Formats: sequence, structure tokens, C-alpha cells
Amino acid sequence: MANPYRILTLNKISAHGLKRFPADTYQVGADVTEPDAILVRSQVMHDMEIPACVKAVARAGAGTNNVPVQKMSARGVPVFNAPGANANAVKELVIAGMLLASRNIVPALQFTAGLQGDDATMHKLVEDGKKNFAGSELNGRTLGIIGLGAIGRLVADAAIGLGMKVIGYDPEITVEGAWSLSSQVKKAHSVEDLLRHSDFVSLHVPLLEVTRDLINAQRVQAMKAGSVLLNFSRDAIVNEAAVIAGLAGKHIRYYVCDFPTGRTQGNPKIIALPHLGASTEEAEENCAVMVVEQVREYLEHGNITNTVNFPALVMPRESSFRLAVANSNVPNMLGQISTTLAEAGINIHNMMNKSRGEMAYTLVDTDSALPVELLAQIAAIPGVLMVRDLPLPETA
Repeated sequence: MANPYRILTLNKISAHGLKRFPADTYQVGADVTEPDAILVRSQVMHDMEIPACVKAVARAGAGTNNVPVQKMSARGVPVFNAPGANANAVKELVIAGMLLASRNIVPALQFTAGLQGDDATMHKLVEDGKKNFAGSELNGRTLGIIGLGAIGRLVADAAIGLGMKVIGYDPEITVEGAWSLSSQVKKAHSVEDLLRHSDFVSLHVPLLEVTRDLINAQRVQAMKAGSVLLNFSRDAIVNEAAVIAGLAGKHIRYYVCDFPTGRTQGNPKIIALPHLGASTEEAEENCAVMVVEQVREYLEHGNITNTVNFPALVMPRESSFRLAVANSNVPNMLGQISTTLAEAGINIHNMMNKSRGEMAYTLVDTDSALPVELLAQIAAIPGVLMVRDLPLPETA
């Protein structure tokens, strides 16, 4: 291929995923210029000058807070992510967090690390001191899960397997998610209802304006006395000052999170891990594989799955010639696009359109090639954000 697709990587992306870009049609690397797509993990892109040639951005993970999504939407650029690819890794860490808290493992480790003396002395110190770290078992306790997406559902299944009772709250749960949720998970009627009845509370929601400070001072007080709060989602979902106050008043037993800060340092009731949620080899590979496949499918065929700003749209190819259009979700856009094609003598073989909020996306398979002048005409329609010609390689 004379002009390969060019993929810029902003972080180290798993080679297991990158090798799914065919070497003869893709140029991939950290020094790629004029990229067609950008792959990113943790690098913050908000102040980055993103070239106009970029057709897609893909975050090898679930959250996209480090990506300027609104700016990309205004350009008609989809932002892909990998929901669920790191779900098992996060699930295992949540279970580990509950065990760390319920069995007082961190202070117990600190205690044994400070012991000195011969074996007899150590044995006596251990026997005298272990009563200070007596904990409780997870079996029979109640876990409340806020957010029942891929991670929340896996956490629920694991907790049930450990003999826990599980209650969940997620007003945005999808039909697919509801079908895959265990029937043993009881539905909470509100966040406050869940907090009142849970020995452990685990948060699994994205950071949005509506979820910022989801756990605030009022909700800390609504928590069951002596309960444990776990946050492996995003730091700002929890109001840190409110939780610290709840710990100081002994209303909360432990706060287990993935986000150390200056205020959490040295607090014996806060177990703060160094953002380990998705830090497993398997999770990094899964995320990379998922976004690479999605980017390829979009660049080559215009199909879209798992974006945070575009509707999902997958249309099997029925022609060698394909047009992709992203536009503002306003009336008569389809009519204008199809009329422009008809006036140019282009027959539509198949057409599909989907919308999501203010964004709409259309794929059109045609019976003949699309002249450059026609693409410019469609791009000039008010409200059109992006136009792409997607012929199969043998017809390009």
C-alpha cells in the first residue's frame, strides 16, 4: 500500500495489541507524524495540539478523562475506549481491598515488620499483639455496588462466590447488563438506601459532573456505621475531605482507594494503592487488542463500536465504495446527503444512520466511486463535521 495508515502512540501500548496492525498497511510508533489515529493510555491530551489529519483517538482503557472529547466531537472525530477489557483486573483488586480492610492486613504487616528479637521473643510478641488486629470475615457481610457495568457485575459475582450478600444501584444499567446480572443481586432504590445497608461499598461509575462528589459529607453520614468504602473508579467521585472526617469520627472503618494524595498520606485508616486497577499484563493486552481492532475497523470500513461520543454503528459491506459522514444531530441531514448523492448520479446501495445526543453518524454504500468534488459538496453542507471516502483497497 503506497500510503499506509499512520498511528501515533502517546504511551507504551502492549505489543500484543499493536501487532494486530498489519505491517504492510500501518505505520505505528511514538514518532509518527501526520497521524490518522492516536492511541493513548494515561498521557493528558487536553493541552496537546492535535493535528487536523487525526480521524480517531483511542484510549487503551475505560476512562477518557485525559482526552479532549468535546473538542474531538466538534471535529467529527470518534473517541474509542475499551470498556470491560480491564474488568477482571479491577475486580480482583476490589476483592483484595475488601480483604485488606476486613482482616486489618496493612497494620498487621506493619506490626510484624517492626518486630525484633530471637524466635522465642518474636513468638511472644506475635501472640501478645495479634489481638489488636482481629478482623471479620466477608462471608455473610453485605456489599453494596454503585454502578453495575462490566466491572460492577464481575465484583458482584465474585462477592457472591465468597458468601456475601450483594445489593446494587445503577439507574443507567443497560438491558444487556441487566440480563447478565446475577439474580442474587438485590436492587437498592437509591444511593442512600444502599449505603444504609452495606458493610462494604464499592464504586464503579465514570467521572461525570453528575457523579463528581457522589460520596459527599451527607452520604458519608448515611453509610452504615463501621463500614468500608472502596473506590477503584476515579478519585473525584469521592469527596476526600468528607471521607477523612468520617474516618476521624469512626463512622467509617476504612477507605480503600487507588488514588494517593497528600491528605491520605499517613492516615492509618486509608489504604491508598498507586493506581493499580488496570496494572496487569493481561489487562493491558486486552485493552490494546480491543482498541486496535476498533481503530482498524473504523479507519478501513467506518464501523464504530465502543466510543464515548459517537453512536454505535456497524454495517456489513455490500459494495466496494463507502461514504462515512459525521454531523450534528439536526433535521434533514439524511435528506441533504442523499439528495447530493442523487444529483451527482450516485446510486445508494445501502445506508444506515444512528444518532447519540448531539452527534449523528451515517454510512452509505454506493454502486460507484465518489468523486472528490462530491465529497467536498457533502462536507460543505451546514452541520457536517467530517466526511470520509472508504473504498476497498483494490478499487482505491
